[in-house]
Amino acid sequence: MLYRLTKTVSAPLLHLLWPTTVTGHEHVPVTGPAIMASNHLSILDSTFLPLVLKRQVRFVAKAEYFTGNPVTAMWMRATGQISIDRQSPTSAQDMLDAAAKVLGNGELFGIYPEGTRSPDGRLYRGKVGVSWLALATGAPVVPVAMEGTDKVLPIGAARPRPGRVNVRIGKPMTFTGSETSARDRRRVTDEIMTAIQELSGQEYVTSYAPSRTQGK
Repeated sequence: MLYRLTKTVSAPLLHLLWPTTVTGHEHVPVTGPAIMASNHLSILDSTFLPLVLKRQVRFVAKAEYFTGNPVTAMWMRATGQISIDRQSPTSAQDMLDAAAKVLGNGELFGIYPEGTRSPDGRLYRGKVGVSWLALATGAPVVPVAMEGTDKVLPIGAARPRPGRVNVRIGKPMTFTGSETSARDRRRVTDEIMTAIQELSGQEYVTSYAPSRTQGK
């Protein structure tokens, strides 16, 4: 209820300030679990993707967002985001466990396979958590490409700037294999990243994104 109220109030204002278009909305399953796997250009990706979806999509977010700025904390809770302590040695598994629970409840879970925001607008090699989720839960993966969010709020910027945002959503992908197989996890992750790259048109980098930009 709080999520719907928050979206109803904020969506018209966000659309007015930052005109947002979406293509491929029909590819999002109407019911049941799905993994929304997106490129990651800006902290605002987690705002604009839910804006264009009819269904709620949940992400994990750093615990600091829930204890710092009160407005940010309120937004995180209102939109159903999941708090994760990224300083914990078990943070990666904690994220996967939280995501599996969301999917087990038949919900949408949003994930950025790159693991961090792109420092230069290119698409970096995906980490295998997304494939572990897909293979362990059987949930389809829906590739997503965000465009323009890095212009609205670049890394290091304190305030959003004027701009337009485009969201492209691809067809759901299903996979076979075992989540315990490193080869299967790598294969599936690479297929997902290829689908995202085809949607986004970004230059692909075969290495992981620099960890200094880690976080949302």
